[in-house]
Amino acid sequence: MVKLGGIYSATGYWKAAFCLTDVHKMLYFTRLILFLFCLMVLVESRKPKRKRWTGQVETPKPSHLYKKNLDVTKIHKGKPQQLLRVDEHDFSMRPAFGGPAIPVGVDVQVESLDSISEVDMDFTMTLYLRHYWKDERLAFSSASNKSMTFDGRLVKKIWVPDVFFVHSKRSFTHDTTTDNIMLRVFPDGHVLYSMRITVTAMCNMDFSHFPLDSQTCSLELESYAYTDEDLMLYWKNGDESLKTDEKISLSQFLIQKFHTTSRLAFYSSTGWYNRLYINFTLRRHIFFFLLQTYFPATLMVMLSWVSFWIDRRAVPARVSLGITTVLTMSTIITGVNASMPRVSYIKAVDIYLWVSFVFVFLSVLEYAAVNYLTTVQERKEQKLREKLPCTSGLPPARTVMLDGTYSDGEVNDLDSYMPENGEKPDRMMVQLTLASERSSPQRKSQRSSYVSMRIDTHAIDKYSRIIFPAAYILFNLIYWSIFS
Repeated sequence: MVKLGGIYSATGYWKAAFCLTDVHKMLYFTRLILFLFCLMVLVESRKPKRKRWTGQVETPKPSHLYKKNLDVTKIHKGKPQQLLRVDEHDFSMRPAFGGPAIPVGVDVQVESLDSISEVDMDFTMTLYLRHYWKDERLAFSSASNKSMTFDGRLVKKIWVPDVFFVHSKRSFTHDTTTDNIMLRVFPDGHVLYSMRITVTAMCNMDFSHFPLDSQTCSLELESYAYTDEDLMLYWKNGDESLKTDEKISLSQFLIQKFHTTSRLAFYSSTGWYNRLYINFTLRRHIFFFLLQTYFPATLMVMLSWVSFWIDRRAVPARVSLGITTVLTMSTIITGVNASMPRVSYIKAVDIYLWVSFVFVFLSVLEYAAVNYLTTVQERKEQKLREKLPCTSGLPPARTVMLDGTYSDGEVNDLDSYMPENGEKPDRMMVQLTLASERSSPQRKSQRSSYVSMRIDTHAIDKYSRIIFPAAYILFNLIYWSIFS
């Protein structure tokens, strides 16, 4: 019984163990089902929700990114040169080679007129130069019929006109921040080629009326290699082909007129070429030269006339004044010629300055004549005093006070004149001496010649005060009527 009981108890134990194992399995499967259920719910929540059918078709709203035009370079795969078929043609030859001359239109917009040099006889100009022609090799298909714009890199791969500036000294294409070159190609093959250039060109100037002159300069354009049989260069819109900026101005010149012309140029070794001209006329401003040249020269001439009112005995004053005015005129002439080319003809300013210099120099010569005649007069007076017996005991007379313009009545009045110190002045002595000798015919003739000499000496200064200003005013009237 005991054994049976033990067997029975072991059987019960194993049954209990199997029951516990079934419970764990149930719990495991339950957890697995719950996990799968949660995973399915999560997947279903991530799927887009389906809207109910309302009978209307919804269209997506266009984004702002699609409002831009289509990028041609993205639609047509490859480089733009492949779109223009640059590699399929030989662009070393001009368009329609072997046929008629290709017409190339030109227009110019002048940006600035930088400088005018009289010494070098040239001018510097900055401009936009544009060429127009048709090259069917560059035609392309375009649904929108719009042009394509390129920079200077394409210019090296296609044919462009070989226009250069005749009589040019220096020229360059601006390259800041990149080459200032633009190429625009239209679907039908028309091409616009534009560049920004600064050029220094020669200008033949005539300075015969300087500084009251007007100068006409020209900028000339021409094909270097193609004659008129291969390339026909012309102004695209006639006189309207030249545009200028209204703000263009120069310090010394007034720009009066811009205009265009064209003609044929012949070279004996190569033939005829089309040449285009940009002509402009400049009028010089005179006010600067009035202040710097004409007014100082006029003042120096007027200053030289002051010596006519200075006593002829004041030798240092009159000599220094004459030399100063002469040297000042020489400085003005040198300064004007230093800023001018060394031309072989006389300019208008040279005429004015040299005539002024002559007036100043003549005022110095005028005093030289006065001083010489005064010296001769003193010698004659000295000899006259030595011959007079009544003046042997008197002190030597100072002839500086003697002017020889006193009448006989004035000489007689001097006899009753006596200063407080009891001494008669030298002028009185000489005049009384002359009066005492009037009874002698020989003395009277000597006195007449002496007095006439004194009158001539004073007349030089007196007449110069009138003749010099009148002559200079007459010269100015003639000068300004001719050159202005």
